[in-house]
Amino acid sequence: MRAYLAIKYHADQRNRSEIEAISRMLESAGIETVCAARDLEKWGEIQYAPEILMMKSFSEIEVCDLMLVELSEKGVGIGIEAGYGHARKIPIITIAKTGRDISETLRGISSQVTTYDKVEDLKPFFTQLAN
Repeated sequence: MRAYLAIKYHADQRNRSEIEAISRMLESAGIETVCAARDLEKWGEIQYAPEILMMKSFSEIEVCDLMLVELSEKGVGIGIEAGYGHARKIPIITIAKTGRDISETLRGISSQVTTYDKVEDLKPFFTQLAN
């Protein structure tokens, strides 16, 4: 199983450790991940024009079995990716830190929504997703 991880990321990589932790947790549950910041842009080593990055992201989304939207921090790109995945009939799974706002529109296209306090709390959820 392969999942596209849609998550807000920053040029200064301040949430790189969180992206890596979520990816490791998914992979330990048997779910291969692809993430634009890590896999397409190589943590900032490669910079694409926005339209090229979105085309490359869409290509990756198309070959995934599901999309994991991490919405602890909102971003326009996350919404675009989620909408594209939904239009392609790819199941959308949304996660966010406890207390964060998840829009009703994203809830409406998500197959599942869950919150967490620490990334480690997601292990049983990810294991269930893989089965």
